[in-house]
Amino acid sequence: MAHDTQIDTEDSLDPGDWEDMRRLAHVMVDDAISRLQGLRDAPVWQPMPDAMKAGFRGPPPTGPAPLEAVYADVKHKLYPHAMGNIHPRFWAWYMGAGCLTGALADFLAAIDGSNLGGGDTGANQVDRQVTDWLRQMMGFPEGGSGTLVNGGSMANIVGLMAARNTMAGVDLHTRSVADITAPLRFYASDQVHSCHMKAMNLLGLGGSALTRVATDNAFRMDLAALRSAIEADRQRGARPACVIATAGTTNTGAIDPLPQIADLCRDEGLWLHVDGCIGALFSIAPSSRHLVAGIERADSLALDLHKGLNAPFDVGCALLRDRNVHRATFAESAEYLQVATRGLAATEFLHDYGLETTRGFRALKVWMMLRHHGVERFGRILDRNIAQAARLTALIDAAPDLERMAPTATSVVCFRHAPDGMREADLRAHNTEIMLRIQESGIAILSDTTIRGRHCLRVALCNHRTKDEDIDILVHEVRRLGSEMALVGAAGDA
Repeated sequence: MAHDTQIDTEDSLDPGDWEDMRRLAHVMVDDAISRLQGLRDAPVWQPMPDAMKAGFRGPPPTGPAPLEAVYADVKHKLYPHAMGNIHPRFWAWYMGAGCLTGALADFLAAIDGSNLGGGDTGANQVDRQVTDWLRQMMGFPEGGSGTLVNGGSMANIVGLMAARNTMAGVDLHTRSVADITAPLRFYASDQVHSCHMKAMNLLGLGGSALTRVATDNAFRMDLAALRSAIEADRQRGARPACVIATAGTTNTGAIDPLPQIADLCRDEGLWLHVDGCIGALFSIAPSSRHLVAGIERADSLALDLHKGLNAPFDVGCALLRDRNVHRATFAESAEYLQVATRGLAATEFLHDYGLETTRGFRALKVWMMLRHHGVERFGRILDRNIAQAARLTALIDAAPDLERMAPTATSVVCFRHAPDGMREADLRAHNTEIMLRIQESGIAILSDTTIRGRHCLRVALCNHRTKDEDIDILVHEVRRLGSEMALVGAAGDA
């Protein structure tokens, strides 16, 4: 038998005491600002104790708890054990450090509550302006368009879906990829980000659709190898469709030869997609924009705005050269989503340019950050990160016990501690231990990678809070720890 439940017609999620909520909200903001002010004096990262982790297991709460108590857990349990990427000495992965303006904007966006899938709203106008600003910043033509997504991987998928549909030779709104008369082939360097392998599966093409092209000594796509791969596929009856050029590889920060690849795509009738998640925004950096010359010739471009702009997670952007192609790729008709001549639906739906029918007001943080700081400041910070990578490179090259493992093309530096006489087989364990000790000490966070079979440490400089002195601290700690460990190892072998 069903039990009668009394319905409270006055119940809602609004606070019972607005003034008490206002007081607590001010405390939260004050604490957040104090946290940012004191970052440099705090550890970059520290692991959460197992006993504390145990407190995050159990059944969901059925009743309410005072918000002060909930916030106390955020402040005392979550904040001390955050990833640490907002700290000036976080360089593990290329992701940016966020900023206060963007964080406040995210709060305001949540209060606004708009769904950016559609609607004639102020949020819609902000979104359109942000994507148009990005189009102009990247040098794309007036007929181009953009859509904001959750990050670089999805931005790449948007561009590659447009490439697939345009080059398929059949209408994939009504047909299947199985109806494509010749298998499509995409080309990327052997340094390409793993999201492109995921994209091939998501787009129904499979892993064999992506040819990994060899790179030169600077880890840039080899043009001769690319031409050979395209010709070989044509001879096998496949259809070369798209070249994925990388403007800033994850491993080393290398930039593929964009102008030459653009010429090749023009001559061969191929779509040019540029994964610019690391390097595209160098376009706004006065001293570094030459590094990505030719990026404006792409048919599609992926941007990661929480990298080059240090926007809080999450926000990326896919730009396409041709608005009509962009919309034709994603627009679908639904009887419950029709543009009207009046009212809330009296505007083009933004979801016609991407995969998400529902998405948050990501644009507000980018809009407020660009207005508050200006494009030029972001460009100067990008130049500074590249200069800091050059500084780190010079320190490595000057140190007899450090070895650089790849050319420093942009703002990613790969190196290792290499004591005299240490065997190659032992260097991986030696440098991994250095990395872990530095992480666990809270001094800095760096990552590691393997380049052509050789393990190394990796420093990705994408942080507006990093100072030159932080670079010096890193080099000192790597050399200090490495020397101490090498001495201990030598004593143990004696």
